[in-house]
Amino acid sequence: MRREILKKVKRIVIKIGSRVLTSEGNGLDAGIIGRLAAEVAKLREGGFEVIMVSSGAVAAGRKVLGLREKPKTIPQKQAAAAIGQSRLMRAYEEAFSLFGHKVAQILLTRDDLANRQRFLNARATLDTLLDCCVIPIINENDTVVVDEIKFGDNDNLSALVTNLTESHLLVILTDIEGFYDADPRTNPGARLVPIVKAITRDVERAAGGSGSTVGTGGMATKVAAAKKVGKSGVPTIMINGKTPGILEKAMAGEEVGTLFLPAREILNRRKHWIAYTLRPRGRVIVDEGARGVLAQHGRSLLPSGIIRVEGEFERGACVRVSGPDGVEFARGIVDYSFGEIERILGHKSREIEQILGYRYGDEIIHRDNLVVL
Repeated sequence: MRREILKKVKRIVIKIGSRVLTSEGNGLDAGIIGRLAAEVAKLREGGFEVIMVSSGAVAAGRKVLGLREKPKTIPQKQAAAAIGQSRLMRAYEEAFSLFGHKVAQILLTRDDLANRQRFLNARATLDTLLDCCVIPIINENDTVVVDEIKFGDNDNLSALVTNLTESHLLVILTDIEGFYDADPRTNPGARLVPIVKAITRDVERAAGGSGSTVGTGGMATKVAAAKKVGKSGVPTIMINGKTPGILEKAMAGEEVGTLFLPAREILNRRKHWIAYTLRPRGRVIVDEGARGVLAQHGRSLLPSGIIRVEGEFERGACVRVSGPDGVEFARGIVDYSFGEIERILGHKSREIEQILGYRYGDEIIHRDNLVVL
């Protein structure tokens, strides 16, 4: 099965976690960076296009600052990132230069991908770098980021970059062999799962949380990343990045790590962007009838089905859509602002112009801009 899937792969996103690149409390591990550069260079020479999403800047800066623990405050983290990012890129540049490959640094915030024009600009830049045989190395712009524009972790960032670049495979390098049915650090009976056909709630529960004092993500964020790329029809392979030769084995179709198969029902690029890249600015609560129509029949949301609206947002914002029980079941881009929806909720579409004095359309959220989760 793996070999059949990999036959279709040309463009790969490789996410490298902090625990792969660093020794706990000792900064970057030049030996591992050199080995990974050699393996990625070999993939490039084999015809693959490679985009890297690399953690490690904060961990590298932490050593310089003399911090014994992971930075706990945003200013500490940003200071460590400012110091460590240049060291991280220098290490990559030196390592790849030995194999005749050039690298480029790209720092992103969530706003860069949430804004459609900047999203397209970022994609054009990455396409150009790949056309020039340059390996892009992407990280979150920790020195300027605030909570409301954070990706949260580089697992999430790697999933969004996979969608951004229309890549065919996400490879997550971590410091364990793959996905286990329990935490192998605390449960000696935990078993490696070689293939995950669908990311169910049981799989998500087994993923647990983070056990790292270096990185921000744990197994749960890696499974969430696999789920996001799976919704765009892309598989994920999770492997131990500390194992020599692991990338070559994985790309040769050997049974290493864990393969997450893509979802059966996939989203188009725009709906994937709405569901996973945009940050919701508010919430629209609909009645049971509207929930059924939206979830089961793929219709547009009309004002008559809305019970109430929460949050302050403008026309064009992404909002959560919940049923009367408060459970979110969809997300979408609204054609009316919070204040306008408050005035027309519960009314028929034909009454919109009479109430507001104008009308953008009959729908609060058009079906083309609505994603059922």
